[in-house]
Amino acid sequence: MPPLLRHIRRLGLIATALVSSAVFALQAGAPSFLCCDYNDGAVKLVSAEGKIEWSHPCKAPQDCWRLPNGHILLCHVAGALEVTLDHQVIWEYHAPKECEVHSCQPLPHGRTLVVEGGTSRIVELDSKGKIVLVVPLKSKPGIHAHNQYRGTRKLPNGHYLVCFKGENRVVEVDATGVEVRSIPVAGDPHAAVPLPNGRLLITCGDGHNVIEVNAAGQTIWEVNEFDIAGNPLRLTAGCERLPNGNTVICNYLGHGHVGTQPCVFEITRDKRLVWSFRDDAHFKTINQIHRLDVPGNVVKGEVWR
Repeated sequence: MPPLLRHIRRLGLIATALVSSAVFALQAGAPSFLCCDYNDGAVKLVSAEGKIEWSHPCKAPQDCWRLPNGHILLCHVAGALEVTLDHQVIWEYHAPKECEVHSCQPLPHGRTLVVEGGTSRIVELDSKGKIVLVVPLKSKPGIHAHNQYRGTRKLPNGHYLVCFKGENRVVEVDATGVEVRSIPVAGDPHAAVPLPNGRLLITCGDGHNVIEVNAAGQTIWEVNEFDIAGNPLRLTAGCERLPNGNTVICNYLGHGHVGTQPCVFEITRDKRLVWSFRDDAHFKTINQIHRLDVPGNVVKGEVWR
């Protein structure tokens, strides 16, 4: 190989190595956040400088929250737990065998919501991780536990909003599990976030988009696959709507895209990129995020994610 070509190739390899280990924050003031790294098997707390300050191992984590007491609530494929920053487990819930847990939510009075695929139910746990309420769900026959449900949230009226992933719809059920509303989605929904104005922010998974719908189910805002330069939507998973109207999107990079682009980013209402995060050396697939700089009590539903 001629010397010049060898030099060019060497420079290319150096550049590739730098990119693979870099953290990109596209605007000063990028936030600190808590996130689930599904394929790396850990919930991680990341500083505004992009450094991992805390990490708790668990298999296939799906949802995470920082509680008002500073503890971390998380769920993983086999259950849920509350853990301190020095890794002391306050309580732990083990789902029945052959079930999968894909969402959790802190509730008032020390309760925690957990949704289970396999048993097809929502359970509310007390402050010791014991079941105090069961809400049955009805999934179509033949849908595997892994594909039944994703993001689930309790609404102020006592109803529940559930992503029926394998049925391509978001469903509202009452306190007894009776369906009261169904919103069809062009994709497999992973998150359905109730907003204060009565609208819903929905990530559509392999539909490669994020939509905001009104009470009638009409789409009034959306981000499509190639709307954000440098951030083609792969599998849209977790999301968070910020008080200023911006939206944070977790771009799950499994299914062949690990290490190819940022895995989380923030955009404005008119789809301008605010910042994005990429660290190929320490992260694989961020599928949920909780911004830690956003004010609001998560127990009272004041953080919209």
